[in-house]
Amino acid sequence: MRPFGADPASSSLSTKIHPALTSFADEACATVARLFAYVGTLAFLAILVVHFWRQLPQIADHKVAPKPGWTVAGRAQPAFALSALDRDEKSDTYTILRHPDGGRKEILRWLGAGDRPLAELEIYRPDHGAFAGQQPAADLVARIPSGGTGLEPAGVIDSKFGTISLFRRENTKDGAGACLGFLKTQHDPALIISGWSCEGDGLPARRKAIACMLDRLMLLNAGNESKLADFFAHAEPKRRSCRAADSTATGDWITDTNDPHLRGAL
Repeated sequence: MRPFGADPASSSLSTKIHPALTSFADEACATVARLFAYVGTLAFLAILVVHFWRQLPQIADHKVAPKPGWTVAGRAQPAFALSALDRDEKSDTYTILRHPDGGRKEILRWLGAGDRPLAELEIYRPDHGAFAGQQPAADLVARIPSGGTGLEPAGVIDSKFGTISLFRRENTKDGAGACLGFLKTQHDPALIISGWSCEGDGLPARRKAIACMLDRLMLLNAGNESKLADFFAHAEPKRRSCRAADSTATGDWITDTNDPHLRGAL
C-alpha cells in the first residue's frame, strides 16, 4: 500500500537507484583499499632496496677481506735457543708467530740500556711451496733500526751455517747508530735466518756479535722435520767459541766493513 499523495513513478525510481549507489560505494572503498595496499607494498620494497644498497659495500668488503696475518702462538714451545750469551742485555724476549697459510717464525730480541734495541734473531720456516715468493731482504729493510729506506752490502762473515751476508743502511757511517743486518737463506730445508745487531761501538764489533750469535744458535726440537734436524747436526761440528768468531769476523777486501760497493742498494 503506497502512502497517500506519493507518485508511483518516483517511488519506483528510488528503489532502483539505492542499490546502484551502494555498489558504487563498495567498489570505491575496495579500490581505495587496493591503492593503499599497492602503495604500502611499493614503500616496503623501496625500504628493502635502500637497506640492501647500503649493505653492498660491507658485503663486498667481507668477500675480498684478506686472511689474518701473523698471530702469536702462545702455547707453542720454542724450537731454538742461544747458549753461552756473554752480552750485557737488560732483558730478552722469545716470540713465536704462525701464519694461517702456513709457516712459523721464531724471533729472539734483546734490549740494551734504556730499552734501546740491541739485537734480533729471526728463524723463519716457510710452509711447503711458499718459499719461492719470499723476499727476505725487503723484510730486513723494515726491521733494522735507525731508519733509512734501503740497504747496501756490508761484506760477509763465516759461521757454522756457512757464509752469511751482511747489510747496513745506505750511506751509513760507522758509529753507534749503524746497526748491521745479516741474512742466510737455506732452500733444503726451507729456512731463512736473519736479524740485526746494534751491539758495540762500530761495525767490526757488530760483525763479531753476529758471528757469535749464529754459532751459539741451537736446535731444541725439530718436530717432524728431519731435514731441519740434519741441517743443524751437520752444522754443529763447525761451531766455534766467540773468541774464534772474533778472529774470523775481521775483514779483508771482501769482508771489511769499509768494503767497496760491489753491488747496488737493495
